[in-house]
Amino acid sequence: MVFTVLSRAAHAHICLVRRVGHVCRGHQEQAGGLRSAASEFAAPGAPGGVVELLGRSYPQDDHTNVSPKVLSRVGRNLHNQQHHPLWLLKERVKAHFYAQYTGRSGTPLFSVYDRLSPVVTTWQNFDSLLIPAEHPSRKKGDSYYLNRTHMLRAHTSAHQWDLLHAGLNAFLVVGDVYRRDQIDAQHYPVFHQLEGVRLFSKHELFADIKDGESLQLFEHSSRSAHKQETHTMEAVKLVEFDLKQVLTRLMKHLFGDGLEVRWVDCYFPFTHPSFEMEIKFHGEWLEVLGCGVMEQKLVNSAGAQDRIGWAFGLGLERLAMILYDIPDIRLFWSEDERFLRQFRLPDINQRIRFQPLSKYPAVLNDISFWLPSTNYTENDFYDLVRTIGGDLVEKVDLIDKFEHPKTHKTSHCYRITYRHMERTLSQEEVSSVHRAVQEAAVQRLGVQGRF
Repeated sequence: MVFTVLSRAAHAHICLVRRVGHVCRGHQEQAGGLRSAASEFAAPGAPGGVVELLGRSYPQDDHTNVSPKVLSRVGRNLHNQQHHPLWLLKERVKAHFYAQYTGRSGTPLFSVYDRLSPVVTTWQNFDSLLIPAEHPSRKKGDSYYLNRTHMLRAHTSAHQWDLLHAGLNAFLVVGDVYRRDQIDAQHYPVFHQLEGVRLFSKHELFADIKDGESLQLFEHSSRSAHKQETHTMEAVKLVEFDLKQVLTRLMKHLFGDGLEVRWVDCYFPFTHPSFEMEIKFHGEWLEVLGCGVMEQKLVNSAGAQDRIGWAFGLGLERLAMILYDIPDIRLFWSEDERFLRQFRLPDINQRIRFQPLSKYPAVLNDISFWLPSTNYTENDFYDLVRTIGGDLVEKVDLIDKFEHPKTHKTSHCYRITYRHMERTLSQEEVSSVHRAVQEAAVQRLGVQGRF
């Protein structure tokens, strides 16, 4: 939910990145390759270009903005790699739902979908979820587009309408999602979500209520802060109660019975009322997921007009970082055995706290430039830095803004923190990466360097 390439690049056939040098891969970073990266960095949307991904071809157009770095992550499916911490968390959630919620025959009530393609249409990602045309998440600066009609999903909710339309009433969807964002220890352009949906018929919702046969799911009234115009208050309160009970049980299963929980009202385009769930962990309130009563217009359009339901979505990395005390989101992509072996557990419910690897020293480099008069977004720069610097880049901070009093041109100064998670970086190799970033920023973003 919006709340909150074939296995590896070396094995992928991606026309978009044929001219891009492979930079910053483990111990193989070479200065020559890094220096050439900026000049060889393929411009997205090149006329006649094609992105080949997961066995299909997507013609490029003026909306194409996927980067080689992001494409190299498609197909990795960390959530399906046995004993990976994201797999471990997914399996714990799945086992909990299987055990707690069963149908009349004793079979699991919730079905699980964790192998759906991350390539979706823009209709699936936005329109099916009632996301307005002017919503910022549709901008090229926020999402990864293969072209105007296809993109890398920005949330697992992109599959919600299709599964409802197929007649499913209770399901979990798990998968990798893609968003252009800032660079720090909590953000990465690829992360993983787990989403849950449950629909109720009138009989299912009111079965245990005294005189429930006289109650109704729907009415024609006005929308308020507490309900939609088509829902009765009785139905909304029961759905909301069930949703919060389900999620409270889940979090207590993961964190322990003594967990404190609170709910914060919020807004999502596809649920109303909507809530964020916060848990008190180590004395601090942390937001862990978003949820709400599904917009009936969405449910109706999928062919389930006689039902009402709830939906929730959580970020697996965020939850795993809290649960296992993992300090840096880049670690989830690590192939360092010292990291991976800590999660090879005989029991998925075994308590574990990540033991940090040696933290190698950081190398800091600043870059400043005059912005072009139009078409510059910070996410464009962050994406460029990710593509050139790869996982050597720990974070990027905008440390200074300046507007020239006469020309009114704006200057940005960013501080890039480089830190390898497995060895010490030399200033020489970092300087090579940094020069490649400078060169690419001028060529690709149209900035005027102050370096």
